[in-house]
Amino acid sequence: MEKNSRTYQAYVQILKEELIPAMGCTEPIAIAYAAAKAREVLDAMPDRVEIGVSSNIIKNVKSVVVPNTDGLKGIEAAAAAGIVGGQADKALEVISSVTSEQKARLRPFLAQVPMHIQPVDNGVIFDIILTVYAGPHSARVRIAQYHTNIVSIEKDGQVLLDRQQALTAGGCAEAPSEAGLTDKSLLTIADILDFADSCELDDIRPVLDTQIQYNTQISEEGLLGDYGANIGSTMLKFYGDDVRNRAIAKAAAGSDARMSGCELPVVINSGSGNQGITVSVPVIEYAKALAVPKDRLYRALAVSNLIAIHEKSGIGRLSAYCGAVSAGCAAGCGIAYLQGADYKAIAHTLVNALAIVSGIICDGAKPSCAAKIASSV
Repeated sequence: MEKNSRTYQAYVQILKEELIPAMGCTEPIAIAYAAAKAREVLDAMPDRVEIGVSSNIIKNVKSVVVPNTDGLKGIEAAAAAGIVGGQADKALEVISSVTSEQKARLRPFLAQVPMHIQPVDNGVIFDIILTVYAGPHSARVRIAQYHTNIVSIEKDGQVLLDRQQALTAGGCAEAPSEAGLTDKSLLTIADILDFADSCELDDIRPVLDTQIQYNTQISEEGLLGDYGANIGSTMLKFYGDDVRNRAIAKAAAGSDARMSGCELPVVINSGSGNQGITVSVPVIEYAKALAVPKDRLYRALAVSNLIAIHEKSGIGRLSAYCGAVSAGCAAGCGIAYLQGADYKAIAHTLVNALAIVSGIICDGAKPSCAAKIASSV
């Protein structure tokens, strides 16, 4: 693939946009981000909070531990963390620097400050509208379509930012309407493989180095610590230490840790930490076992990440389908690429994987996601 081609440049940009660090499950973190931004605009600690969220946000926030909160779960906890200790300029790492003093203030804040939560249906699958009040003053922030996409900011009724006209009803094929992001309709399996074979590694190495480092660290932490149902460590203990089981166990262990509030960051894929872990850790583990050159690992990760993004561009960022399943299928393609598979073999790998595990539903982010990852890799 020619470096100056539109497709090549788009693929590089897609990787840069989608493979970004995040600390904590990304839907609670998006609420924390909105809350931190609203408090920043208000320029005061609020005495009342209103939160409107789409149904898929509710599903993915209600049962997962919010990092840096000493084990708190849910929408209120995420908003409180953003208000009390969030730094809006850090985006998806908004609560990565919460201090011990701020942690101690979270429970009193939740007990003293009224929070009203209501479902909203504005035809957008991903929708967060958060309003904070301090006496007669108010600030309102809306995030829509994806986790860092602030489309509206108001203070005391005055519009400071309004990009809501760019919103369209999402449905399943919502990716083309994601304002500010690269068009993913250019993604095809054949072109992804062509890109992986021919790309200059300097164009993709920085994001992939961070993915390798962060996602390996959290998977190792998941094996060592006591997180969730300990799916990863249990599999490693009872099913053996061969490369196939290590790949499954380490991916599941990363999710064990992440869903239970581990404060280590993850490089996400398609807005999801679980998908970022699932699409990368098995490929990394197989690369070690096969003793392939580091360059080959980079190219295989380009395959697995881009195929996962390609799948999600049709499914949607938030969906009734389990995203870890699509990521696991993409990881299989990356592993096949490591072993020298051609287009036909990789296409059949994807088709066969989807035929086996597609259809698993997403019933919300929580510790059992690790078991779904183990089933899909």
